[in-house]
Amino acid sequence: MKTPVHSRASLPKSVGSPRRGDRGRLTQVSLPRDAFTLIEVLVVVAILGLILTIGIPAFVRALHKEGMRKAQSDVLEACQKARGNAILKSANQTLVFHPMDKSFEAPGAFPLTVLPPEVNIVGFSMSGEEYVPEDADVVTVNFYPRGTSDEFAITLRSAADGSQCTISLDEVTALADISTSR
Repeated sequence: MKTPVHSRASLPKSVGSPRRGDRGRLTQVSLPRDAFTLIEVLVVVAILGLILTIGIPAFVRALHKEGMRKAQSDVLEACQKARGNAILKSANQTLVFHPMDKSFEAPGAFPLTVLPPEVNIVGFSMSGEEYVPEDADVVTVNFYPRGTSDEFAITLRSAADGSQCTISLDEVTALADISTSR
């Protein structure tokens, strides 16, 4: 008996080793096709690379505060610490600004901090009256044990980009609010 010759076109397309089926006949086992191709993996790696290239600088800027963002953050933190200290200790707490030195502190609650060199104090508002930095050597804001404060606002301007922000305190809650402009 002659063995039949099969052409390539007539061979089964599944790959694998033969095994015995239900009734003893040989069946082909096929390999799964659920794997990723090299091109698919390279496309995903390229997309991740682009996302990281775009995202990392923004992330680093968010972590590294400088200029106006640092000044805003420092003034807000000083207000929060002064308010918190007044409430916790049931005693008045002062926040002291030294306009000519561009510094401020809340003794016992927030250390002496100097504004970044490119940020300047443009003006103050205390109880409805406007002041320019040259008018006062010291500006004092009082925070009270019931969570209130003096009416106060400070305006800062960045020499680097001309942006300006005003940080004001709500006298009833002593919470700070920021409004910015360019």
